[in-house]
Amino acid sequence: MASEGITNPGIEAAFAAVERERYLGPGPWPILHSVGYIPTPDADPVHLYADVLIGIIPERGLNNGMPSYHVSLLASADIRAGDHVVHIGAGVGYYTAIMACLVGPSGRITAIEFDAGLARRAATNFSNATNVQVLQGDGFSMSFDRADVIYVNAGVTHPADVWLDRLNDGGRLILPLTPNYQHGAVFRIERNGDEYFAAWISAVGLYPCEGGRDDASEAALDAAFQKGGWRAVTRLYRTGDLPDERCWLRGAQWALAYD
Repeated sequence: MASEGITNPGIEAAFAAVERERYLGPGPWPILHSVGYIPTPDADPVHLYADVLIGIIPERGLNNGMPSYHVSLLASADIRAGDHVVHIGAGVGYYTAIMACLVGPSGRITAIEFDAGLARRAATNFSNATNVQVLQGDGFSMSFDRADVIYVNAGVTHPADVWLDRLNDGGRLILPLTPNYQHGAVFRIERNGDEYFAAWISAVGLYPCEGGRDDASEAALDAAFQKGGWRAVTRLYRTGDLPDERCWLRGAQWALAYD
């Protein structure tokens, strides 16, 4: 939190309360370094309490994310007691558990994970939780109850219609857009009636979202990053019928625009 310049007692308490090793399983654990994955010297959980990426399926490059990255997104999501949060790309559930702390017993989490093995692990990790439901499936297309926060933890080339449709008035969507299956930017989308306000949060490098990519959208997104200007985006429109000078990125039925 200090490295990101964020002061938020609720998020700090949630990170302090959730045991990372409980969700990652027994050590030693593979930690990603510049030279690749290196196992921790032993199974002491102290190795997990650092700002590190830990492989959950290292042969596929799939990791339990960097805490400093999630701190910024969680602060932007502004998760509140009693909220319904949909976590897409929940993995083994470590960050899902942090969100469960933030919503408290009056709120609930719907955790969606595409990979069947990871979904089983997450379901086991939350077998005694009363406010977390784990679903296996494609979070880009499957339906869910209306949500106050939709927290996407996989790289997409465009927003899913269901995410925008199911967002409550005042709800927040954390949307990571990544061209070429790798580096991109995360936006916060907030719904206000039929309007959607957008703001850039941070840079990102994420594992791709199954079902959330196509060649045409990826080419358009790559071109948008090539021209720059993503930090100036202020609105998401559910139409592609906007003048070019107003658009940073345009799809057939949506656009990220400057006003």
